[in-house]
Amino acid sequence: MEVKRDILWRVYVSFLGIVVLSLLVLGRAFYIQRVEGEHWRSMSDSLHQRFIELDAQRGTIYSEDGQMLSASIPTFDIYIDFNADGLREKKGKRFNENIDSFSIALASYFGDKSTARYKAELKAAYKKNARYFPLKKKLSFEQYKTFRDFPLARLGRNKSGIIVETNSKRLPPFGLLASRTIGLSREHIASDGKVRKQNVGLEKSYDSVLSGRSGQKLVRYIAGGTAIPIEGSETDPENGKDVYTTLDVQIQDITETALLRMMQQCEGPYGTAIVMETTTGKIKAMANLGRRPDGSYWEDDNYALRTTEPGSTIKLVTLLSVLDKGTSKPNDLVEVGTGRLQVGNKMITDAERQPKSVLTLKECFAHSSNIGMSQVAYKAFAQKPAELKEYMHRFHLDTRVPIDLANLPKPTMAPLDQKGSAQGNMLWMSFGYGIQLSPLHTLMLYNAIANNGKMMKPYLVNSIRNNGVLYKQFEPTVITDNLCKPDIIKVARESMEMVVTEGTAKRVFAGLPFAVAGKTGTAHVSDGPIKYNHGVYQASFVGYFPAENPQYTVIVVVRTKPHAASHFGGTVAAPVFREIATKLYAMYVDKKDPSLYAGKKDSASYFYAGYTPDIKNVYDVLKVKYADSASTSNWSMVYAANYQPVVKASAVKKKVMPNVRGMGLKDALYLLENMGVKVTVTGKGKIAAQSVPPGTELGKGITVLLELS
Repeated sequence: MEVKRDILWRVYVSFLGIVVLSLLVLGRAFYIQRVEGEHWRSMSDSLHQRFIELDAQRGTIYSEDGQMLSASIPTFDIYIDFNADGLREKKGKRFNENIDSFSIALASYFGDKSTARYKAELKAAYKKNARYFPLKKKLSFEQYKTFRDFPLARLGRNKSGIIVETNSKRLPPFGLLASRTIGLSREHIASDGKVRKQNVGLEKSYDSVLSGRSGQKLVRYIAGGTAIPIEGSETDPENGKDVYTTLDVQIQDITETALLRMMQQCEGPYGTAIVMETTTGKIKAMANLGRRPDGSYWEDDNYALRTTEPGSTIKLVTLLSVLDKGTSKPNDLVEVGTGRLQVGNKMITDAERQPKSVLTLKECFAHSSNIGMSQVAYKAFAQKPAELKEYMHRFHLDTRVPIDLANLPKPTMAPLDQKGSAQGNMLWMSFGYGIQLSPLHTLMLYNAIANNGKMMKPYLVNSIRNNGVLYKQFEPTVITDNLCKPDIIKVARESMEMVVTEGTAKRVFAGLPFAVAGKTGTAHVSDGPIKYNHGVYQASFVGYFPAENPQYTVIVVVRTKPHAASHFGGTVAAPVFREIATKLYAMYVDKKDPSLYAGKKDSASYFYAGYTPDIKNVYDVLKVKYADSASTSNWSMVYAANYQPVVKASAVKKKVMPNVRGMGLKDALYLLENMGVKVTVTGKGKIAAQSVPPGTELGKGITVLLELS
């Protein structure tokens, strides 16, 4: 009995313990659900829900005429969810029916794997119930469009399990053209694990404008890691704005082609060429070519902004400053000797012997005499060399060039306020050493002279637009209204014209049918690991055209290979300038000098020209009397004399540009193309003007622009 009572007591205690424990569990469950429920539910959501970023579409960069220079091209990543109901139902009937044809289509279109290998990989992934099997990545739109018609893929996402993720890739449609100036938007994973942007050029300067603002959406992750969007939680991204530049694709192509031709010829390490619209400061082209290990050239750096010793192009500063100070006049005589002369405490030499031992100041500039320019600088600044630095500041050559690009280097110059070295540094600066400027600095200064003393801020962006609607407009900005007195500007322009007509660039510009003005520069390079004794030079030419009414200012800078046979500005850089100027003049220059064209515009009833038999046939059919002075000539012009048409012979000689004014386009094309002349045309009607004057000797590959009335 005692044993039974003892057993029952133990059972009752155990039962009571179980009841108490159950009450505690139930109480705790109630407390967790009712009191702490919200806290634990939110924690659960934080583990299974997450905001993911929705990328904004990056804005497009356009040329001035609306052509895309940098755009985001969509790419497509293809994945397969092998756990999709459409692939699993009926024991995988749909998958098994399409696997063969799907594998064949993939193998034959992409050609990267065999049909058997595709089939084996797909079967293995299906067997593993892979939820996110990567099939193809970075397909173009054309490839994706073809892929959508493949067996299985054309059944849709629910039945095929195919998941498509759309990304974008930044591409310049014109490839090489201005690619360094435009830049390229790239992303990379930094050491901290975060995605960083690595942009250059306009892509970097206007990154905040182009990027837009990302959106976000809340997703819940279910079994297998699949993310399901939660309705009503999405914030739409704000797409980036579009940037419209000042660049002209046609001018950029002309500039790039001319520079590339010279770079391939001289095999130099790099070169740059910039075209600026004179009156506005708009950059119409900026070419930068660097030599790659295989000998080809690419836009690998923005050499237009790299600071180097400019050489003789800086002599414009010396000319302007001594004239402004009044210590020298344009026709003052300067002793230059036979190419070597002591000036102050320095021995100065000229690269080439001058035509005379005594030159005027303007002739010193035109013939690029280091001796002559250092002598007038010594006369002006020997007592106070720091005054030259004040002129550098006045001409905005001691600050970063004010263009809308990031990471611009600052010019540097040797000290002009230290005893013992100041005078010597000033003399070196007077002809381009001891100071480092970018080609864009030099261009900005010369453009101010072309613009009658008004210095314009160079700029690359015309406007910013949002979905085609103007958001911000950029206008030409004047930095300095009057760089110098008008009479000094006049002397500077005359001196630059002398460079082309009788100075260091005379030979290369001989026979050019329009006037240009400019300055050559040849600098012996000492830069980083390169020393003066390595024989590397920097050849440059900067100028404007047409000289009487400048519309474009251009600088060309080419660094030569060591000990290059041809390394002067007049033989390396000036030919590039000439090619650019010739093509731009024919295609773009307005208000051309009428003296370069034959006659004035006239009514078709009083002046026209063409094939003689056709002209006479028209008059005969219409029974119109005319005076025949054409004899047996094939080409004639017709004009009115005493109210009667006169048919007069037009002289057409081999290898000489004929006068095609007054002809119809059909006759002009027939005549010129049979003479080997390339023809470009603007306008409609009869021919009113031609860019190559009649009587000009025709060279190989010459191009003429015909303007129709």
